[in-house]
Amino acid sequence: MSAAPDTTGSAVGAAGKKAGASYVLSIDAMGGDRGPAAVVAGIARSAKKNPDIRFLLHGPQDELEKLIGRRKWLRDRIEIRDAGGVVTMDDKPSHVMRHGKGTSMWSTLDAVRNGEATVAVSCGNTGALMALSMVRLRKLPGVNRPAIAVLWPSRNPQGFNVMLDVGADIRADEQDLLQYALMGASYARNGMHLDRPRIGLLNVGTEEHKGRAELKLAHDLIASQAEEANFDFVGFVEGGDIPGDVCDVIVTDGFTGNVALKTGEGTAKLIGDLLREAFQYSPLSKVAALLAMTSLRRLQKRIDPRRVNGGVFLGLNGTVVKSHGSADAMGVSAAIKLAFLLAQQGFTDKLAARVASAVQAPQDTGRAEGE
Repeated sequence: MSAAPDTTGSAVGAAGKKAGASYVLSIDAMGGDRGPAAVVAGIARSAKKNPDIRFLLHGPQDELEKLIGRRKWLRDRIEIRDAGGVVTMDDKPSHVMRHGKGTSMWSTLDAVRNGEATVAVSCGNTGALMALSMVRLRKLPGVNRPAIAVLWPSRNPQGFNVMLDVGADIRADEQDLLQYALMGASYARNGMHLDRPRIGLLNVGTEEHKGRAELKLAHDLIASQAEEANFDFVGFVEGGDIPGDVCDVIVTDGFTGNVALKTGEGTAKLIGDLLREAFQYSPLSKVAALLAMTSLRRLQKRIDPRRVNGGVFLGLNGTVVKSHGSADAMGVSAAIKLAFLLAQQGFTDKLAARVASAVQAPQDTGRAEGE
């Protein structure tokens, strides 16, 4: 394993999107709450399940070599890029943009920028990661504000809905919301295999006269693009529809989306805590818990946020997956699985084509995206 920046002829290779028959992912080992041990453990879980993935791992070489040395079978699947600097959760994005060149996060993004990897994955500081992503990867032509999209457990057959933006930018005008709708539809089409996703615009009510002026304008813009962009627009949706089956993609601004996301995570944790408390209340309730163990495990798996760990940065010249900062090995593995899926789908190129067609001469590329 070499820390040299030149990967020509290496085990991982520098073949842009693929190295032979393998997909190359760029992984930031640092910045998460659990440190590089959790990241390497997550890589190990993914590597066992997916022999077609190879990894560029960024961080302090000595420390990472020790962690990988405990799993010798991983050595041929990982190439270490030595990066001693770490972006902490307390670092301000502006500071990282000016002084972050030697960090693992910067190095992780540069591997995608240089075409050595297809997707970047990081557990680090969200604001810093988005700021660096915009500087190193640049926005797609025509995109004003990139967005963060997440998968939300739902009643739909696919089990999840897409919601964006959940925190990339607290502001969004009608043009931004239109772009979010187009990007969200492309994500649902490629990440969830929905040929014609249903788009909903989050509002305080479903009536067309409700909401801020930019929401009413966005409603008309999104509706006008639906046929040409190959999605169905269901109109305004409410907060209760986020986990529902009315639509597949929920479009909102980053402020509202982030509040909803954090509320959902907190509610899921509260439900889990209350269930444990209820089943510990008496000897009879403990017996009931044993009898219901299979169903409880199924419920726990369904609402476990680690299963859908990974927010995707949309609107950039490259795909970035943001893992939760507190992710354990299972969470990191889930983020890597999502990154692998998007790499297989050629998601970045399809999204770029979708945005370009909307900005220039709108045309139906839904068939091309599904190919």
